[in-house]
Amino acid sequence: MIIPAEPAEGETGEQRRQRHRIAIGLHMTVEFHVGAPAVALAAAAIDAIEIVMTPAADIAVVFPVVDEIAVIAFGRAHAPIRAAVLEKFKRKVFYLGGFDPRGVRFYHQLYREQAARYAALTSEAIEISGRQAGPAGAAVSARWTVGNATAGVETDYEYLRWEDLIGKVWIRNPLNLAVRSARAYAGHARHMDFLRMRRLRKGPVITILYPPLLAILIPLLLALVPALILSLLIPWWAAALVGVGVSALVSGRILAKLVVPWLLRFMTYHGALAAKGPGEALDARIDAFAGRIAAELDGDWDEVQLVTHSAGTILGMRLLRRVIALRGGTLPDRFVMLGLGQVVPVIALRRDAHWYHEDLKALADAPFRYVDISSPPDGAAYFDVNPFRLVAPAYAARVDMLSPRFHLFYEPHNYHGGWSNKYEAHFDYLRVGDRLSPLDFISLTAGRRTVDDAVAAFRTIP
Repeated sequence: MIIPAEPAEGETGEQRRQRHRIAIGLHMTVEFHVGAPAVALAAAAIDAIEIVMTPAADIAVVFPVVDEIAVIAFGRAHAPIRAAVLEKFKRKVFYLGGFDPRGVRFYHQLYREQAARYAALTSEAIEISGRQAGPAGAAVSARWTVGNATAGVETDYEYLRWEDLIGKVWIRNPLNLAVRSARAYAGHARHMDFLRMRRLRKGPVITILYPPLLAILIPLLLALVPALILSLLIPWWAAALVGVGVSALVSGRILAKLVVPWLLRFMTYHGALAAKGPGEALDARIDAFAGRIAAELDGDWDEVQLVTHSAGTILGMRLLRRVIALRGGTLPDRFVMLGLGQVVPVIALRRDAHWYHEDLKALADAPFRYVDISSPPDGAAYFDVNPFRLVAPAYAARVDMLSPRFHLFYEPHNYHGGWSNKYEAHFDYLRVGDRLSPLDFISLTAGRRTVDDAVAAFRTIP
């Protein structure tokens, strides 16, 4: 058996994690997987790993060497040996989702489906466990494990739950939604810096403003057109009643297809959030999230990710500020925050959201790793808008602002078909395309690369 040297005296835990060590049970591997005793050629070939494998060796270089050695020894590439050379890479993922009442069951199933797509593209063996209550209780989080035996990766995935709080403010009655969204948009008109928002990105301005216009125009047109036509044949009052009936039957489905009700709910909720703050219940939940993350930063993880998506990118800033406070102002180098489909300006550009401005200013002074992945065609996201620059001229974080370039990883018919539904397109950050991207969600959370390595690989794509 080839055993690496003990760590050098004074070596830090972080340095230990960066060393790629080998421990291969030669005779057991050969006899069990090949069905023959070890031969001198095989032993000599595998001994060569010691020459190749220095403490700083690049694992991407080592893999082809190991495969070549397996061919020499066994006459074919040998997956068990490829996996055996890797020390387990252990990752902790915290996921904070957006304004979506569907909750953990939906997102666990979505992860399973996308992991299957990833496995089909890579031939890596991905196993997703069932859901369990998180360490702080089922109300705070749910967790599952992601095993990638082929790449030697173990991920502990923790879904931070606030869908119960969303359900309490989710407006179901259409008339109630109309009244409350009208008040919310009046507040946005008074307090939102739409001119600055338009300078940053035009798409989200359209996304914010079209729902109230369509919510008025579509029902009105669907009522007027049949009423005017029928008024030529029947009394005007009867024609009006028919028009109202047609509008009531049809307009809801058309508006839902255009994602109008969801956007009205989104803007209504975030109007209140900007003006009044998170409130006692949500603040308490954020505190619980922060406690979980702070505790796991001391765990035996090679990487800790805080992944925020959509409206989760808004609350994620407040959450991260509290994590940093719990950690005494510093975070370990293995921590990284990801913003997928980032929408921070929805609150940050409200002049009355003083509580949120303070959160962003505090984060602007904090050193940590932040990677923003937002797509230019996504009308709900703010591509290339650095959230910390919204409130401060400079920032201490190490930031990457990236487009996922979805068009490179989907076949044209799938790409264009998906983007005809803007709501579903906003979830492509959590999906795997027709071709593998270093930045797709499963690659980032179940693959061997760290986020930094994935960003570097992505930047090499022409």
